[in-house]
Amino acid sequence: MRHRCRYFSVAQNNWNARKGLVLGVYESEEEDDSLHLTESAAGVNRVLSGKLTELLKISGPGLKKGKSRIFYGLHEDFPCIAVVGLGRNSLGVCGTEYWDTCKENIRAAIAGGCRVLQNHVLTHIEVDGCNDSQSAAEGAVLGLFTYDDLKTKKKTRVTTQLHGSGCVSGWEKGVLYGEGQNLARYLMEAPANHVTPSVFADTITNRLAPYADHVIVHKRSQEWIEEQQMGAFLSVSKGSEEPPVFLELHYNGCPDNAQCPLLLVGKGITFDSGGISLKPPSGMDAMRADMGGAATVCSAIITAAALNLPINIIGLAPLCENMPSGKANKPGDVVTAKNGKTIQVDNTDAEGRLILADALCYAHSFNPRAIVNAATLTGAMDVALGSAATGVFTNSDWLWEQLHKASVVTGDRVWRMPLFQHYTRQVTDCQLADLNNVGKYSRSGGACTAAAFLREFVTAPHWAHLDIAGVMTNKDEVRSYWLATVASFANELANEHQHTLEELLASYSG
Repeated sequence: MRHRCRYFSVAQNNWNARKGLVLGVYESEEEDDSLHLTESAAGVNRVLSGKLTELLKISGPGLKKGKSRIFYGLHEDFPCIAVVGLGRNSLGVCGTEYWDTCKENIRAAIAGGCRVLQNHVLTHIEVDGCNDSQSAAEGAVLGLFTYDDLKTKKKTRVTTQLHGSGCVSGWEKGVLYGEGQNLARYLMEAPANHVTPSVFADTITNRLAPYADHVIVHKRSQEWIEEQQMGAFLSVSKGSEEPPVFLELHYNGCPDNAQCPLLLVGKGITFDSGGISLKPPSGMDAMRADMGGAATVCSAIITAAALNLPINIIGLAPLCENMPSGKANKPGDVVTAKNGKTIQVDNTDAEGRLILADALCYAHSFNPRAIVNAATLTGAMDVALGSAATGVFTNSDWLWEQLHKASVVTGDRVWRMPLFQHYTRQVTDCQLADLNNVGKYSRSGGACTAAAFLREFVTAPHWAHLDIAGVMTNKDEVRSYWLATVASFANELANEHQHTLEELLASYSG
């Protein structure tokens, strides 16, 4: 059989153990079907006296990238073994794909192998590290995620561990990255009536409880929001019966209080109906995930705390619903943001930029080293880039290079988008106020005019806006909702800061 081979050994088939094993195999660098097993797979093959390679050869042509074959009863400790194709071992960073192809192949292959074994009702899976334990762990944890909390019949819950003598620290780091990403996925998948602004804030607070010694959580009430004169944020929240929450997280990973923090801001619309500018009913249920930016930011801080990164991070998440009611924003209304700028709200469905405007103003009060905001902001970004990459708008070449470098490693690709004055003029040419919340030409360049609007509330020299609308769903690959890249970026900043300290200390000791 080409894709699946059933082999029953004379060894006792212990299905009660319900353990599985995922092993990797590389494609040949030559134009043939020869096998190149990973170190772990070769070790298993030796234990089996070459039976694994024998079965792979007779079960069909060489195993291609992303494909898998399942063998039963081959190993007495593992009733079911999935062998997955990793592609070519020689691949690395691809200059046209803008990611590390080898890492991405490992993530995708391991994720697929784990899902196959989960469908065989196995409760524990050992995973081949494939010479990159972190990527293998990320693939395993991401691949096994499912949201079935509200279903009577649930998928098998599976535990995983590294097989063999791979890098344990890399595996543990990958598990933390994957778990953080799955928290963001969980919050985005859950129904909006189960994840209100208050529930979202409580969930994040509970997840941060184990790190209370270096994390401070502020759940700001509507009264506080009013005191801060966040008129743009309040104008969106007033249409809903659910009270808004401004979630403020302080992760203090660096004992040097003089270190300026990295500031992360996430759009937290827990359900977006569009308001008075009501969205079409088809697909509106997906707008429960419109707080993907907030989910990413908060989960990234949880991951940073779990990794004990030596950096100070502040996360801000304005949380509310965008609903139609007698109190809601009306097209043509004018509201005042925290910095005093007035905004003509011509489209109530362009609400994300309103709540982010006030959050960005507040962010500057912490003298941040850099500000990065993430938001499922515009359908125009999905039209422009689809699910292939996140659009990045930034006023800083340094920040762009840092984000791009991190994205190559994580596989969450980025593409730099323009912040031309051409787009700024489209939002500042306004009949009634300083700014209009939609561009002069409406849908034309919608993602760019949205970014230009946000820029009107930024004075920091290092700011980046990540429009993650296109990558908010799993369309083609095992995606990570951008958390891994944010966490990786924070890690790089921490390392950079540590190197600076070391150089400073060395200069003094010299």
